[in-house]
Amino acid sequence: MKRAILEDRTPNLFVLHYDLDTWAVCSVLLVPHFAFALSAVERRKPLASTARRAGWVGCNILLDKIPVHARISIVSAGTPHTPHEVRSSYNRLRALGKLQVEKRGWTLDVLQVVQSLGKLEFTLADVYAHASALAKLHPNNAHVRDKIRQQLQVLRDLGLLEFLGSGSYRLA
Repeated sequence: MKRAILEDRTPNLFVLHYDLDTWAVCSVLLVPHFAFALSAVERRKPLASTARRAGWVGCNILLDKIPVHARISIVSAGTPHTPHEVRSSYNRLRALGKLQVEKRGWTLDVLQVVQSLGKLEFTLADVYAHASALAKLHPNNAHVRDKIRQQLQVLRDLGLLEFLGSGSYRLA
């Protein structure tokens, strides 16, 4: 999966949740192929030597590490969203797919931090408070605060954030 992300070959992911008793669909999410960052993938232990594919290593996809905007709801609480709503949500993110894969991880990770703040309006200081976590995700970057500012500008240019001035932002 790591190689697929770095080579921009990840598939779209559809996540289905259903009620086992009634076999009714509760929710369906779409995670577009360009919404996977390395931080959203967790390596699993290799399969045991007794397994048919001994030594094979899989991964877990950590949905909570994928930005909320990138988890497009198709069905919620058993009710399908209109095609217009789904397409609108997808089109809002589509520009992320045009970013170079090397840069996309940073953008997705900063967007995840912004959305994890749990507020519509936030400050640069709010995001800086997560600089150490971002530094762990991107250990080869010695200028994390500069990169955060750059990625906030990228998110603004993509229409996912609004810059309000004086280090203040709003989720669009």
